[in-house]
Amino acid sequence: MKKFVNQALRRLSLKQLRAFTAIVEAGTITAAAAENGVTPPAIHHQLRQLEETLAIPLLERANGTAMPTEAGREILAVTQRIETLLADCVDSIAGLNGMKHGRVAIGVISTAKYFAPRALAAFKRAHPQIDLRLLVGNRAETVAALERFEIDLAIMGRPPEHFDVTEAPIGEHPHVIIAAPGHPLAGRAAIPPAALLDQTFLLREPGSGSRALLGRLFAEAGLDPAGGMEFGSNETIKQAVMAGMGIALLSAHTIAAEWADRRLAILNVLGTPILRQWFVVRRREKRLLPAGRALWDHLVARGGTFLPRIDLPGAS
Repeated sequence: MKKFVNQALRRLSLKQLRAFTAIVEAGTITAAAAENGVTPPAIHHQLRQLEETLAIPLLERANGTAMPTEAGREILAVTQRIETLLADCVDSIAGLNGMKHGRVAIGVISTAKYFAPRALAAFKRAHPQIDLRLLVGNRAETVAALERFEIDLAIMGRPPEHFDVTEAPIGEHPHVIIAAPGHPLAGRAAIPPAALLDQTFLLREPGSGSRALLGRLFAEAGLDPAGGMEFGSNETIKQAVMAGMGIALLSAHTIAAEWADRRLAILNVLGTPILRQWFVVRRREKRLLPAGRALWDHLVARGGTFLPRIDLPGAS
């Protein structure tokens, strides 16, 4: 085994890895060759060398499209890490040479898009030479990007637990239960969670932070609410709540504008607002270069100043 590993390491090349990645991304050898300005035989030669070196198939065909095998998926993940490390190395060397530039890839969960752009805009004004790449997605997408080293850091409300991360708090992240302004419970004080059992809840996808918090609120009260309606975005949920389709538990930072305009009501439910934290997060083994470190420090020091301000019923 050791001999095989040593021989494979000597024969593997970045050119082979990039050719394999190009085939997977393009779907065919011909398309990969066209996108990279080489001939199909050249791409095929690199693939054949890679598979011969590893002694295992890396691709299989499904409906005419090249799909990675289990071994192929391992190669893709490793190639992504290599490309990230190479880019970091180039940035670091550029810094040593006195070149005033840098790049940072940051992931932002969709709930944080109500304040993160202002925080990033302030950073960009202070550091115009740094290029920012922004990825906005739900929690699962952002965590996956962080795990695959596709982003340097992320803004989220609940750091991942299945791999090691370094996290720092940005500020408080309150969650509230909202309803249409004309809802029968709007304006009532100290509403017990039991009064919500017959309500239709509008929910985010399983695994979302707000859905987990709602389940915890009822569990702590010893209650088991009925099912609800699932939606793919906070914006859709807000529109549905305003239309009277049901009630929802959402981040208060996502409804600040609607609350200020009295297009939504915040129900004064006992146990709410549920206070959590916003965090900036990175993989523990991720070495931040100067640009990434500057953004990390900016978010830790000033990120909380960009959070929406909202007076919440029930808050102390």
